[in-house]
Amino acid sequence: MVTKIFVTRKIPDAGIEMLKAPGYEVKVSDKDGVLTKDELIAELKTGEYNAVLCLLTDKIDTEVLDAAGPKCKIFANYAVGYDNIDVEEARKRDIFVSNTPGVLTETVAEYTISLMLSLVRRIPEADKFVRAGEYHGWAPMLLMGSGLAGKTLGVVGLGRIGARVAHHAVRGFDMKVIYYDVNRNADFEKEYNAGYRADVDHVLTDADFVSIHVPLLDSTKHLINDARLQLMKNSAYLINTSRGPVVEEAALGRALKAGTIRGAAIDVFEFEPKIDSLLTELDNIVLTPHIASATEETRGKMSELAAQNILEALSGNIPPNVIQAQG
Repeated sequence: MVTKIFVTRKIPDAGIEMLKAPGYEVKVSDKDGVLTKDELIAELKTGEYNAVLCLLTDKIDTEVLDAAGPKCKIFANYAVGYDNIDVEEARKRDIFVSNTPGVLTETVAEYTISLMLSLVRRIPEADKFVRAGEYHGWAPMLLMGSGLAGKTLGVVGLGRIGARVAHHAVRGFDMKVIYYDVNRNADFEKEYNAGYRADVDHVLTDADFVSIHVPLLDSTKHLINDARLQLMKNSAYLINTSRGPVVEEAALGRALKAGTIRGAAIDVFEFEPKIDSLLTELDNIVLTPHIASATEETRGKMSELAAQNILEALSGNIPPNVIQAQG
């Protein structure tokens, strides 16, 4: 019996070659874009796959899991997040769910700092200005921005990525750091002379920059909303490279337009790929298309890690990055 694996979208070849090496039959969706739910269900029903390598853009709910059938051992998510998968329903069906943590920590942290610099130094605005033929020589007041040194970075969510962003901020730019997390980290505080805040609100009131690094949970949806944006300094900046729905997009647009905060940079959106129209009209926000982990090195490692999770599951082992084990 041939072991069959379905990959819902083209990903870097490294992981695909790993899956083919044992002789497994690997089918990669040839659709240029995300499969609809009906398309995914139809493919799973006809293909009778032993494993599925899915993406964050794939909604893996009860119907999709049922379509996968009893042969399917694992849904390996090509992402750190996994809120697109109903993990509990997968567990009931003895299907593993895995993710790809760790390999994108440095890349996303670097990108977060890049967004901060682009925002405060107004780099996208400057690029647009030059391309439009509006540059007619140096001027002392032209496109003045702000700096990072000596400013306070507020980290909301001190996981791997949040901690690494703080590292770069302190070591690279002499910033001060405060943070909120459900778990206090005394070692982190000592190493970076960081200040702990017992709730999100006190990070927002005290920080010059607020960087969001929380998972998407019921408790974090719209964590940043109208009321919390009002708590921030009118000179402050918001950066989000976590998950789109953590920030209430309409509220952010209102705050930016009104000058409640000075600026924002976001790589993720509440209703991806749709974007609140007000945000696209504003100059005090940097918008990028969910590319914080988009380096050749990192996306390749994610591909390999997802493949390794599948190989272990098909060998009868618990995948190294299992979200919830069988049973």
